[in-house]
Amino acid sequence: MNAPRPTIRIDKWLWYARFFKTRGLASKVVTGGHVRVNSVRIGKASFAVGAGDTLTFTQGRIVRVARVVDLGTRRGPAPEAQALYDDLTPVPEPVPEVAQIERMGRPSKKDRRNAAKLKGFDLE
Repeated sequence: MNAPRPTIRIDKWLWYARFFKTRGLASKVVTGGHVRVNSVRIGKASFAVGAGDTLTFTQGRIVRVARVVDLGTRRGPAPEAQALYDDLTPVPEPVPEVAQIERMGRPSKKDRRNAAKLKGFDLE
């Protein structure tokens, strides 16, 4: 006979894993429809998650992807919280630095030509 899979409420797990500072904030994100479990959008903070589930949610401006490894029993220190999940968040691509033009008063003709070269325009 198959034993039932151990589960925990998603808002509680997100709080245990230290993705959100308060359980209420975790609950608000879940009820707002900003969390997906195994690529299915959920809307209830009482949704049960267990080991092996993949969560996708926004945290600030970052989209986080985490696989549940353990359920946890408390909101412990950071190393204990990090043991609850595997972080699958893709590494953001580095944004290339754009050369900035130093702006000090009205630009001379030479400054305008240099700015045009930086922007990729060819005036000649």
